[in-house]
Amino acid sequence: MRLRSLAAALITAIALGFASMAVPAAAAAGPPTGGGAQPNVVGGSPAPAYSFAGSLQDLGGNHFCGATVVHPNWAVTARHCVVGTPAASMRLRVGSNNRTSGGVLVSVTSVSTHPSQDLAMIGLSTVPAAYLPIVIAASSGPVGTFTRIMGWGQTCPTPGGCGAPVQLQQLNTSIVADGSCGGILSATEICTSNPGGVAGACYGDSGGPQVKTVNGAWQLIGATSRSGGGSNCAVSPSIYVDVPSLRPWIQGVTGLPL
Repeated sequence: MRLRSLAAALITAIALGFASMAVPAAAAAGPPTGGGAQPNVVGGSPAPAYSFAGSLQDLGGNHFCGATVVHPNWAVTARHCVVGTPAASMRLRVGSNNRTSGGVLVSVTSVSTHPSQDLAMIGLSTVPAAYLPIVIAASSGPVGTFTRIMGWGQTCPTPGGCGAPVQLQQLNTSIVADGSCGGILSATEICTSNPGGVAGACYGDSGGPQVKTVNGAWQLIGATSRSGGGSNCAVSPSIYVDVPSLRPWIQGVTGLPL
């Protein structure tokens, strides 16, 4: 089940009444020293501002997917978030943990979708230098690698069953064996744990970042794609596009050594 598939319901819920102070970030929020996010995305906890984490929105300010800034003029998201959507109808709020205020709003200038994978690159009007992009990792890592996911998606697993948070949510997870995710493409996707069997990415989190730490800094390894069991979110491990595995395509689209 694609994790943007409830976008319309999510926007409706926001309109019916879906907090935190936005903090401009000169660098990404620091990596963990041994904890941080706890099982509540579903099961996540309120997150600080990350300089690279973005809320992809329509021109009315309605959040529908996440994205990750990897260069002042480029962000990574999920293909299913943007396929068939004109660039001029979207914008990205970057550098705030509040999807309604703070940070900076930048225009989307182009959309490039991968021909076979659930990945897209969106061109951006320049993100100010104060909001540092994240580096794409050399590789996603082996089973057991500590990761963190984040997003503004629904906080309960039932479609339309609850509100979307105004404040960014985060959750500590890990890479698990591909066999735990049904229908995974092992060469280009990551199977990610659902802590306690009740936590994970949900509707509205699609396209958002999965990160790990390398030498004390966050690096990007995944883009949220879909549930790993074809069921409601968070009740089984979930699938993320393995961004480092698609680096050649990303470099071809952007013309940059990302």
